Amino acid sequence: MTTKTMRAARMYSSDQPMVVENVPMPSIRPTEVLVNVKACGIVPNLHNILTNWTTWFPELPLPQLPAIFGLDPAGVVEAVGDQVYDFKPGDRVYVNPARYCGSCRACRSGNTTGCTAYTFNGYFGFTPRSPRMFEDYPYGGLCEYMPAPQYSLVKIPDNLDFQTAARFGYIGTAYRALLKANVGPSSTVLINGISGTLGLGAAALALAMGARKILGTARNQALFQRVKDLAIPGRIEIHTLGERPTDEWVHEITNGEGLDVVIDALGPGAPAESMLQAMRGLHRSGRIVNIGAVAGQVPMDVHWIMDNDIQFSGSAWFTTAQGQEMADMVGSGVLDLSFFEHSVFSLEEVNQAISGIENRHGGFGNFVICP
Repeated sequence: MTTKTMRAARMYSSDQPMVVENVPMPSIRPTEVLVNVKACGIVPNLHNILTNWTTWFPELPLPQLPAIFGLDPAGVVEAVGDQVYDFKPGDRVYVNPARYCGSCRACRSGNTTGCTAYTFNGYFGFTPRSPRMFEDYPYGGLCEYMPAPQYSLVKIPDNLDFQTAARFGYIGTAYRALLKANVGPSSTVLINGISGTLGLGAAALALAMGARKILGTARNQALFQRVKDLAIPGRIEIHTLGERPTDEWVHEITNGEGLDVVIDALGPGAPAESMLQAMRGLHRSGRIVNIGAVAGQVPMDVHWIMDNDIQFSGSAWFTTAQGQEMADMVGSGVLDLSFFEHSVFSLEEVNQAISGIENRHGGFGNFVICP
């Protein structure tokens, strides 16, 4: 390769726009590949990360500035390190941004999400060891080329375009939650916030995983029919949040049977009561998994949870193996993601994309940077 520099969007200060400039072309280590980034997703939460994170969540580290952000890259393998086994130049890939050390006790047991240095490359970290991880992986996806460890790569099929693959972060978060809840052909699932970025992915995956009935809550009634149209008539039903208690509606529409699973995908600022109402729609031994942004203290009746054998858990991101499963589901036609509406921006338009993402059509809108 003759090019010695590349274009990258870098943030120098949280109160200033990103700056697109030329930076040195990254080198790769023996177990890494160099990815020519074709698309990088702009997630709705990125604006909060860039402007409010140090105030809201000071315990969750950000990369040292100036930094190249970018959570969800997809592209083509440009070069491979000497110790890369199963990838070659030309391979189409999604890069899972979850970075882990590989040597702590959790990693050695196979629980990479439990890594003591678990970090989102190009986004934020989860532990006091994350700053070191940011130093090891300083390139997010908002650039032309990025190094990626071979353990992070998902091979994507020809029928999965790069713009859709750049949405895998939010889709994968929902997928891991559905797996945790053991969703399958006998499941009745409620998705709190079904028309949003997380919720719509959860709906598409629940359909692909064979859930017999999918219920949802949302506020934007203009999107209700579009969500219902993802499936045959009657398989998806939606309740308007705030119209009446969600659990009351659930027991009516399920003829008193209740829910097997609740996936709570409510967005930032959602009241805790919306989550609690959905949880009260569970039948005995039901499961609720939180992947949304209900924050702060949530008052729960733990005695009711105990007596009814309810399982409540959070779920963070997804593994590369789970990402490969999703890609394979798209490849086989089981998972249909054709409903996304892509808004494509150049790297020079990154600030416009970040500031304009609130204008998307709920979860249907997909904002991507194509360097």
